[in-house]
Amino acid sequence: MKKILLTISLLLASFSAMSCNNITANSSQNLAIKPEENTKIQVAILLDTSGSMDGLIEQAKSRLWNIVNTLTTLKYSGKIPTIEIALYEYGNDGIAAEKNYIRQVTPLTTDLDLISEKLFSLRTNGGSEYCGAVIGDATKELKWDDGKNNMKLVYICGNEGFDQGPINYKEAISDALKKGIYINTIFCGNQDEGIRLFWKNGADVAQGKFFNINSNETIHYIATPYDVRINELNIKINMTYIGYGTQGEAKKMNQTIQDKNAESISAANFTERAVSKSKAVYTNTNWDLVDRVKDDKDALSKIKTEELPAELKGKSEKEIKVIVAEKTKEREAIQKEIAELAKKRQDYIDAEAKKQNTKDDLGNAISNSIIELAKTKKYTVDLK
Repeated sequence: MKKILLTISLLLASFSAMSCNNITANSSQNLAIKPEENTKIQVAILLDTSGSMDGLIEQAKSRLWNIVNTLTTLKYSGKIPTIEIALYEYGNDGIAAEKNYIRQVTPLTTDLDLISEKLFSLRTNGGSEYCGAVIGDATKELKWDDGKNNMKLVYICGNEGFDQGPINYKEAISDALKKGIYINTIFCGNQDEGIRLFWKNGADVAQGKFFNINSNETIHYIATPYDVRINELNIKINMTYIGYGTQGEAKKMNQTIQDKNAESISAANFTERAVSKSKAVYTNTNWDLVDRVKDDKDALSKIKTEELPAELKGKSEKEIKVIVAEKTKEREAIQKEIAELAKKRQDYIDAEAKKQNTKDDLGNAISNSIIELAKTKKYTVDLK
């Protein structure tokens, strides 16, 4: 099955406040554009889930959809790249010591609802934080693509010494660089301490970026006059999904659950998720019939009767084609309206952000560095 343009993001626009970050609007024409076959943006986010990191996890939940919307603005040679995100947790006493307290939460995937689901399931617990070991695991275990135009990024976040553990961080970073993977470090604490604990040195060795954030600071959102309508459209767009296969019903239910998870953070975060659904990056070919047929026009002839949802069983292939075509048209119209509102929303946020002094949080750090590196890799940022 072809991987569809997940044109968003990595992990998690000024996210709520910086004009170069929270770039959420794409033109309606982008909805039909396929990703460049051999171009990918792959992002692995390594989160410290030791006992002191509850604030970091909350920021990750708060910024996931902002990050996605930032990624959706990137193009290579005028085309949208495929976007894959992976999650790791480390420093958690709930994970076996022989695993160095490290767990791969998700592999590199285009399934954004899965990323959200797993992110909201994370819990902190004590821990020994081994940065070199988790970088080494992510480098070796994930399926990094060798395409010459790809962007391969790791963001490691934490607050203990970067040099702890059985694996030398410089050796782990050296292995990553051989694969063209750039490591960026996000220290949860003040800058001087991050330098003293080798987080800046880790970024320097890795040819990446060093950031420091206050992980316990509550994310500040800018509400806009467009949020209510976008959230109304989110309800309508959900009704255009037709689950199929063994996962169809469960995945469709999970879509609603992830809506509620986003809304539990804030109304603005919920809006960011709704905006993501207007992008080609939010695609679900493995369980949604509309996305599947868009990806493969002959898909209906390949799907077994027992894989169809109850409402389509007993209907002819011709009748199903008509239903899918109607849902496709309806979804595209909703996506177009969301995209138009998202552009106005972002303009409003950018104007308000200029009046405020916004500090870096997890989302800002990731988005800023993605945009900066993308330009050096000859990607363009499409603000339309």
